[in-house]
Amino acid sequence: MDRPFAETFAQLLKAQFPLLHLETYEEQRALHRIGAVAGHPDLVRIPRAVWSWTLTGGLVPPGGEARPGTQRATDALRAVQRLEEPAVFVFQDLHPHFQDAEVVRLLRDIAEAFRTGRHPRTLVLMSPTAQLPTELAKDVTMVDFPLPGPDERRSLLDAMIRSNTANGRLRVGLDASGLERFAAAAAGLTVREAEDAFARAMVNSPVLDLAGLDVVHEVKRQIVRKSGLLDFVSADVVLDDVGGLEKLKSWLVKRNGSWLADAADYGLPAPRGVLITGVPGCGKSLTAKAMAAAWNVPLLRFDIGKVFSGLVGSSEHNMRTTLRVAEAMAPCVLWIDEIEKGFAGASGGDSGTSTRVFGTFLTWMQEKRLPVFVAATANDSQVLPAEVLRKGRFDETFFVDLPSRTERIAVWRVHLRRAMRHPRAAGSLQLAIGDDMLTELAGLTDGYTGAEIEQAVVSALFDAYSERRALRRDDLVRAVMSIVPLSVTQAERISALRDWARVRAVSASGDENWGLTER
Repeated sequence: MDRPFAETFAQLLKAQFPLLHLETYEEQRALHRIGAVAGHPDLVRIPRAVWSWTLTGGLVPPGGEARPGTQRATDALRAVQRLEEPAVFVFQDLHPHFQDAEVVRLLRDIAEAFRTGRHPRTLVLMSPTAQLPTELAKDVTMVDFPLPGPDERRSLLDAMIRSNTANGRLRVGLDASGLERFAAAAAGLTVREAEDAFARAMVNSPVLDLAGLDVVHEVKRQIVRKSGLLDFVSADVVLDDVGGLEKLKSWLVKRNGSWLADAADYGLPAPRGVLITGVPGCGKSLTAKAMAAAWNVPLLRFDIGKVFSGLVGSSEHNMRTTLRVAEAMAPCVLWIDEIEKGFAGASGGDSGTSTRVFGTFLTWMQEKRLPVFVAATANDSQVLPAEVLRKGRFDETFFVDLPSRTERIAVWRVHLRRAMRHPRAAGSLQLAIGDDMLTELAGLTDGYTGAEIEQAVVSALFDAYSERRALRRDDLVRAVMSIVPLSVTQAERISALRDWARVRAVSASGDENWGLTER
């Protein structure tokens, strides 16, 4: 039994709270939990029978048949009002009937009757949405019903493995850590969704291994798609595709799997997130994508602008929905690109909506318990509110500067090797990507961003393509010379970013002498 829910629900029953609300899709699982608490004398002192109501089935006593004439909501509520015995009445999907004034009035009457009655009685409203009329706001107490926890997910996975290995249809290629990772991948799913995801992974291949995580992620991708507020991004890059930034990459590698149980044995909390700020075009967004691939977890892109779109007054609801969906995907990476633009109005000017939404997000970052790793990038770190930067929101703030000579060699190597994988670009005699040429190109691109180096390779490829020949060294040199780098056009801005970051952030490269010498 889920102990936090059991304890909370038992307290509310003993205190004779008349109306409760559970927001959940898992009706049968919730009914089972409610029954386990309500019928347990050690938890509630006076055991209570659990009745249930649905529009299609009517009011049903425990282990009995539906009471005649109780399919209509008003008739069922009147029947409940007349019952004088210890009981819990669970009404499923009553919220569409809140438009009926008689239903609302009956619920208020029931609340008063249950408070003052001789027998302990409670009515539980259960639905997938927390829609309550204003008239009931003071009478109804909201109760969190958690999704399956680690033990429940692992028990489900183990039972399904036993069933499928016993008949010879499945072989398990996972050790204890791999099984834990597989069960953790289903965090945020209902029991039925987790069961479907595990079943698909098991029928997808005769061997259950970490490749099956893609199937679990696909189930979660459907959840994201239905929300319309987050984008599921295919993390098709790895950390080796990020040239340089060795200190940042090392920091990320050390935190791989830190949301698993063996990390808890070290007393480690799941990492909260990282803020990556610095010069535009130097690999901040690429790193966010690569970390999700390195950790083998879903990558969600959070476009804050979508939160503020829609009807007036819906922004706060959109933010709460977004965060719930992100938690349903845990463990995952929640990528917020250019966070400073998303919360530009947080200082006011729109009747306080931006401030409230911003506050909801910051509070969630501070208090979240599920492993949703927030990877935020910012180009203009100087305009970020102080609340974002204080410790407890992000685990670390990294500054990404213009690449050093060593990093430029690494960036050139990544992009040239990628280009040389294509036979027409490589030709019969592949471009010799040796140390001498890489060192020469790194020297020619002092002050260039990684994005500018990538664009130089693309431009050189266009020159080669126009003449239908292989790529040459001269194409690359000519492309480099045609680019005016950001370090020239935005020199003052980059200098200001470095001044800000020198005392507020950690160098992503491990070089603390930003811009003081030829890097």
